[in-house]
Amino acid sequence: MLKALANPSHLFYVPYSLAVLNFMVQFIIFIVLYTIGIFVWGIDGDVNDYINPLYFLISVVVVHMILAHFSRRDPQLGQILIAKIRMIKDRIPRRLPA
Repeated sequence: MLKALANPSHLFYVPYSLAVLNFMVQFIIFIVLYTIGIFVWGIDGDVNDYINPLYFLISVVVVHMILAHFSRRDPQLGQILIAKIRMIKDRIPRRLPA
């Protein structure tokens, strides 16, 4: 049981939760910018010239490599970030009164 906690599952050298979060955030950013591009330049416009999906694929790979570098130094990085998000969501103060 301790080994499972100490070594979380990885997806291409990044903790699974961080990899999925990275893909979700990048995909949402792409969809929002592409939709804004369609509204600005229209469907017949050159939206693909300004917002190329390849740029987002490159950014996913670059951010994934950065996450892999940091998660090599701290394997529990995903668990730390998820715990921090839960604390912010539940509005737990940074320092609890003694």
